[in-house]
Amino acid sequence: MALPFESIEWGASICASPGFMVHPGLPLWGGAVVVAAMIVGSLWALRSSPPTRVHPRYLELAGLPVIGPWIRRLTASPWPLLVFKLLFVALFLLVIAAGLFGTPVPERNLATALTWNLWWAGLIVAVFFLGSAWCAVCPWDALASWLVRRRLWRRAEPANSLNLRVPRALRNVWPALALFVGLTWLELGVGVTTSPYATASLALAMVVLATVSLALFERKAFCRHFCPVGRTVGFYAQLAPVELRPVDTDTCARCTTLECYHGDHDVEPCPTHLVMGRLTQNTYCTSCGNCAQSCPHGNVSWRLRPPSVEAVQEARPHWDEAWFMLGLLALTAFHGITMTPFWSDWMTRLARVIGDSGQLLWSFSIGLAVSLGASILFYALCVALTHRLTGGALAYKRLFAGLAFVALPLAFAYHLAHNLNHLVRESDGMGALFANPLGLGTQPLSEAERHLRHMDLLIPQDLLFALQAGLLVFGFWIALMVLRHRGRDLLPKARALAGWRLAPMLVFVVGITGFHLWLLMQPMVMRM
Repeated sequence: MALPFESIEWGASICASPGFMVHPGLPLWGGAVVVAAMIVGSLWALRSSPPTRVHPRYLELAGLPVIGPWIRRLTASPWPLLVFKLLFVALFLLVIAAGLFGTPVPERNLATALTWNLWWAGLIVAVFFLGSAWCAVCPWDALASWLVRRRLWRRAEPANSLNLRVPRALRNVWPALALFVGLTWLELGVGVTTSPYATASLALAMVVLATVSLALFERKAFCRHFCPVGRTVGFYAQLAPVELRPVDTDTCARCTTLECYHGDHDVEPCPTHLVMGRLTQNTYCTSCGNCAQSCPHGNVSWRLRPPSVEAVQEARPHWDEAWFMLGLLALTAFHGITMTPFWSDWMTRLARVIGDSGQLLWSFSIGLAVSLGASILFYALCVALTHRLTGGALAYKRLFAGLAFVALPLAFAYHLAHNLNHLVRESDGMGALFANPLGLGTQPLSEAERHLRHMDLLIPQDLLFALQAGLLVFGFWIALMVLRHRGRDLLPKARALAGWRLAPMLVFVVGITGFHLWLLMQPMVMRM
């Protein structure tokens, strides 16, 4: 059976077709608010002295008077999480069935509409409030675990895995970055988002990857090293206001059995090799709750914290993680670029120059490579200037890795603003899709239906614009905080990033925020 996306014209051609609606961009007043905030923030950053270290305050949810006992019960029992896993797996299997056997019309099929209009758009919004909670209920991991471990819950002995150590070359996030770039190429270049069959096939492929990884390697190598969605969620979770941490660090210091790492008779070990007593960042925590269930002291709990405090001063910089954050920044902007009406014109002109035809995949690939290269080169040049201005007080590679955290709030803020637009404008009609998930007997949306969806927003349009502008201001402000605090911690006091030494990296923050603002002010083509 031929894949349906073999006959699909490439995404730019689809966007240019008259049947697709265009969202209005952010109005001038929204842009003015962001520009004013950038001017004020930049002047303040250039004139202020290096910051002192922040000692944040935390709120233990388990210690609250009313909801505390419920939080403790939920985290200590495997049943609530198992129920959520079953629900999401059932929904995932429905998406697979709809994609494989339903209508090829994307807007009438639950697989494409739910995956790209609701799940992927809503996931990034959910990270801001729930951190890495999605990883705890991920159907890819749940199905892989049940297939390999052959148990719905409790520890499986034997683990039915070869338990091989992940090769040193793969013990990083380079595989996840490569898969992220590959998925972007499939999503926007091949046109997976407009093919229910291709969407279902891609989802099944991710389950296969997770299952093979679990069958070969110890613990959950797929979650830590390979999964592009999990790593995106993990890095963004550094900015979230929630974390899973020890209640009392002294209790962890006295512990010699480390059930949080090894598990116990009933509970699996930490899937990503984390020790609760030394946990300082959300990046690799999958919120699975194994540590909370296995800890004999009941010393693990959820707590609230100031948003972004982890990215500002706590997370450790690593070379591969720096590149993932920069890749995340470039790819989020690239998604926005490809949804502008003029993108198809650019690709058509490029195709004529290089003699490309058909789906224009060579032209698209060049556009993707240029987008990745331009963002990373811009960052590298700004770091090089900073390195020179600080007199080489720190090796360039360490400075490159340490300051890369500045890309995280910039990427997250734009990703939230962009996806919020999709979520508010394109999630209408989900009730009808659940009533007929395969879209049997349906026809493509009429022009009247498209116009109605375009006008029927979940919230008032001016509120949407205000939220988008606010998100860009939030991302810019957090990026300034990251820059100032990281500059203080990385460099000696005499060379700290303050005043004129801050200028090159400030140009990067202002330049990226300005580019994101320009993107949001452009009309954006609807997905389907």
